Amino acid sequence: MSTQFLFRKAFVCSLALMVVAFLVSPMTLQAADTPGSGKVKVLYHVDGKDPEVAKYALALINKHIEAEGGPDKIDVELVVHGPALELFEKDKMDAEMAKRFEQIIEKGVKAEMCQVSMKLYNKTLDNLVKGFVATLHPVAVKRIADLQQQGYIYIKP
Repeated sequence: MSTQFLFRKAFVCSLALMVVAFLVSPMTLQAADTPGSGKVKVLYHVDGKDPEVAKYALALINKHIEAEGGPDKIDVELVVHGPALELFEKDKMDAEMAKRFEQIIEKGVKAEMCQVSMKLYNKTLDNLVKGFVATLHPVAVKRIADLQQQGYIYIKP
């Protein structure tokens, strides 16, 4: 066999392997392995005390759900902690923000409030706007890391 023939054969094999590797990318494998395949998984993170940033985050979540084609096409987690907790107190919450929050909850967004933050600010879920649950892990940053490990795309407005 000639060297040129072997070179062409090696090139064709390499090209075929690259095509297979592209077709079986990590995203393809992840979509096949995760429950609810085909859904985009997104994590929105709010931790600051600026009400405009929080309102913007809620608006983005709403627009993101619409852009994906509706709530059945996307899983959204909203994790809130630190000074942002005070923005979601039911007795103090801005009316526009409350409306946006209610809209995303109605669309199936899971809103989690940091357990440690609730202790630091001496608040319970009863003090917060309806729709929050306590984070699955007491520390919000651990919960955020866990969600990212589960394939959630991280967005921090």
